[in-house]
Amino acid sequence: MAGNIFGKLFRVTTFGESHGHALGGIIDGCPSGLKLNFEEINNELNRRKPGQSSIVTQRKESDEVIFLSGIFDGFTTGTPIGFIIKNKDHNSKDYFNIKNIYRPSHSDFTYYKKYVIRDYRGGGRSSARETVSRVVAGAIAKQLLKIYNILIKAYVSSIGGLNLSENYNKLDFSKIENTPVRCPDIQLAEKMIKYINKFRKKGDTIGGIITCIIKNVPIGIGEPVFDKLHAELGKAMLSINAVKGFEYGSGFYGTKIKGSNHIDKYKNNGSTKTNFSGGIQGGISNGMDIYLKVAFKAVATIKKKSINFNKKKIFVKGRHDPCVLPRAVPIIEAMSALVLYDYIHMYKILLF
Repeated sequence: MAGNIFGKLFRVTTFGESHGHALGGIIDGCPSGLKLNFEEINNELNRRKPGQSSIVTQRKESDEVIFLSGIFDGFTTGTPIGFIIKNKDHNSKDYFNIKNIYRPSHSDFTYYKKYVIRDYRGGGRSSARETVSRVVAGAIAKQLLKIYNILIKAYVSSIGGLNLSENYNKLDFSKIENTPVRCPDIQLAEKMIKYINKFRKKGDTIGGIITCIIKNVPIGIGEPVFDKLHAELGKAMLSINAVKGFEYGSGFYGTKIKGSNHIDKYKNNGSTKTNFSGGIQGGISNGMDIYLKVAFKAVATIKKKSINFNKKKIFVKGRHDPCVLPRAVPIIEAMSALVLYDYIHMYKILLF
């Protein structure tokens, strides 16, 4: 199976399945001399892990990372960083009834046709549990980006028909973690929680949108043509399970206004009066805030009876998220960090 490596110089390779012994990864290209904050790494994992509230899957995993290499006395050595996260609470028997069945809108059919064998336990390699390895690598990338004071903050801005219309500049990011749904508008967050619970009780699911803001990005990150910064960010986000759409800057809204109103006029200091460009022009960062949105579908694993590929009625057991967005917030931040630090590493900006 190809496609398990992300990045060019700062690269992460992930491995493992949802119900295997462990998941893990290898981070290559991390510079030596970085004093790791293990508490911050664990905090990122805690934000992603299952069982953290009533509106996510009740699978109980501590998601404790075990580092195997590349770290000595708390400092990175410059050699590959190997790590694993053991699976402890996987109930494989819940999936025996779909051993020979293709669940609708899942990867079951395509995986089997491509590889002639599939791990039906929780989706195997196609499970979103794979993203736990991305969060570990992203947490380290975040610590490297702190040297530049680059701040990455993501939050849930939409669940179904409930939308946060407030401009991100007016939001208090410190409130993002105050609710299990990770929306900084507390009143809207309470409505979102009730909305998700309504679908959970019915055995159904609901989707939404996560907004991500990246501040203090140096001018000049990204390359023209094929390696545009927004193209890499788009690839990163679209590689996440259940993601159906990506936009940055004015996005699709930019199609509804005329060019004379969409132009970001310059100030005397080189910054712009507006930021419809979303901090990226010609594929290169211009020093303004980068902001993007990622759309997640209502996931296909529902507890209602559904019709499979062979027109048989099936009932999917197991523990699943009625809405994946709350747990996806740290994944969005992690992938953003991996993209940005890989570019910075390529330009050899970082000096120890």
